[in-house]
Amino acid sequence: AFVFSIAGIILGHMALSQIKKTGESGRGLALAGTILGYVFTLGGLVLAIVWFIFWAALAGTGVYY
Repeated sequence: AFVFSIAGIILGHMALSQIKKTGESGRGLALAGTILGYVFTLGGLVLAIVWFIFWAALAGTGVYY
């Protein structure tokens, strides 16, 4: 989930579904992977938005680096 957060979300949901059907163990790890996937995806989106706003504000000042 640290590198590919979308994969963590998808595989976490798949694992939770399989665990629910078969009664296998590992629900905590599947849930943790799903939650971390969502957290890192949200964090990445927030970071991208902040980065875009920063560069848009910098471009508005007429100062370019």
